Amino acid sequence: MTGTPIETEDTGQPVTIITREEIEQVQGPDLARILRRAPGVTISRNGGVGGFTGVRVRGAEAEQLLVLIDGVRVNDPSSPAGGFDFGNLLPGNIDQIDLLRGSNSTVWGSDAIGGVLAVKTRSESGIEGSAEYGARDSFNANLAGSIEGEDAFLSLAGGYYTSDGFSAAASGTEPDGFEQFALTARGRVFLSATTEVFARGRYAEGELEIDGFPFPTFTLSDTPEFQETTQYSGAFGLLHDNGPLYLQAAYSFAETERANFDPTFGTAPGFTSDGHSDRIDVKGEYRLIGPLLVNFGADAEWTSLETNFTPRQDVRILGGYVQAGIEFGGLSGHIGLRQDDHQRFGGATSFGADVSYEVAPDVRVKASVGEGFKAPSLFQLFSDFGNELLRPETSTSFDLGLAFRDRSAPAYAGITLFRRDSEDLIQFVSCFGVVGGICTGRPFGTYDNVARARAQGVEMEAGFTISDALRGRATYSFIDTEDRSAGALTQGNRLARRPRNAASASLDWDSARGLESLLRPKIGADLRYVSGAFDDAFNTVPLESYVVVDLRAELSVAQLNGDHPLVLFARVENVFAEDYQTAAGYAQAGRGVFAGARFSF
Repeated sequence: MTGTPIETEDTGQPVTIITREEIEQVQGPDLARILRRAPGVTISRNGGVGGFTGVRVRGAEAEQLLVLIDGVRVNDPSSPAGGFDFGNLLPGNIDQIDLLRGSNSTVWGSDAIGGVLAVKTRSESGIEGSAEYGARDSFNANLAGSIEGEDAFLSLAGGYYTSDGFSAAASGTEPDGFEQFALTARGRVFLSATTEVFARGRYAEGELEIDGFPFPTFTLSDTPEFQETTQYSGAFGLLHDNGPLYLQAAYSFAETERANFDPTFGTAPGFTSDGHSDRIDVKGEYRLIGPLLVNFGADAEWTSLETNFTPRQDVRILGGYVQAGIEFGGLSGHIGLRQDDHQRFGGATSFGADVSYEVAPDVRVKASVGEGFKAPSLFQLFSDFGNELLRPETSTSFDLGLAFRDRSAPAYAGITLFRRDSEDLIQFVSCFGVVGGICTGRPFGTYDNVARARAQGVEMEAGFTISDALRGRATYSFIDTEDRSAGALTQGNRLARRPRNAASASLDWDSARGLESLLRPKIGADLRYVSGAFDDAFNTVPLESYVVVDLRAELSVAQLNGDHPLVLFARVENVFAEDYQTAAGYAQAGRGVFAGARFSF
């Protein structure tokens, strides 16, 4: 997650790791319900599962989060701000989620202003599967398996989801459904005890029914529109690890194709887009003498955009970094520098440093500073609204924390103070009634580096064991955001869709703890509280606070092929039918009941 092969205790950067065990414990196809368990995370969504889903970390824009799937950068070059839509990523094929909170362009380069979220897809031995059915005629099925020998390993995982859904428009009545099929593969061949060749890939295609803004009112309401999305990504390369030297070289690619249809105007798509990236990178770690080590890397990336309104445009960025570190006893520290060269705006330099020190058994003081930058998106540069003179967005973040163990332990706790200042933020500038200057030749508006912002606050999390059978988790985040754009009408306002307070809690009772698990139930509850926010930069459209409660249970009813259980599970989402919105005008799911089974052998 930090971009280096390191244990979480040896980094001063705040990292959250969510494992497959926790994903299965939460249940269901909604990744947002899982990510909300991490401190500092808030989410906005246009409707139900499959609808556009933006993940904001510590008050950063959703597009300022770098997203990787099996090490491949999957941010969409064809989206307006170059972000990743989490509505197209379901958890059925996910093995682990790592979330780094804070700017870290030193290792990762562009896009890592808010943080980095890395997904590892499933690659377990044997065969595992699950299926569930529930509210809104929803069906979800997943299957994962592998073939392995002494010198090679191949795993495949597939998932299918379909739901009639509910109206994405809160004012509507027509359900908006979603259907997706996804397939992932991971393989490796061992050339020797220290060297292997690897390959990874993902394919997903889905169809989402959406609501729009039809004539003559141009307000969000029921429409027959739908969107088809196809994503595919992959990587292959060589890895060498002989102890003192770790080295990896890889080629990777990612593509997102979208087509929007409105049957009111015929069968042809009204809008199509194709965003593509190719990347070559080399990275490594060399342990010099004793506790001293050096991390290094270099990469080249080519991204392209093409729509039915914009001819193919592309850009190239080159980068390299070096980071020195020490890991000695209870002390770990790293300091690094990166230089990037962008085909359009030129150079960008990023600095980062972190330290972690064990002040008592299992108790560490952690601190980090990091710089981030985000290159202008291809849409912002080359579309009809584009501005080829844009500079990169930049940020500097600081955090200081105290941690007792980590969330993999039966009991853990942590508190982190943070601040991030961002400059040269890119915003849309209206040219209505304006002639000349930046509006020359752009009567409908353009993009410019006009904004500044600050986000600061505190994150707290804890896990605790009440008894052998009862365990709880809790997180709380206070995130204070401010628009600091000098002279702007929005100066001093809170940033849009940034609630100040967010908290989550879960309680799990396992009647089989320490005993034979067959026919002994597990029961859990999850609570999520989010305070009010504003949907717009002028702070005139409020979003009300809300509390959502989920209940879940599972029961092992049989043993398959030895000690592999057949598990029946069920849950009730939004038990009290909370009526709330995370984006103004867009509904969220009401109460829903789901049940299914999970097996492995």
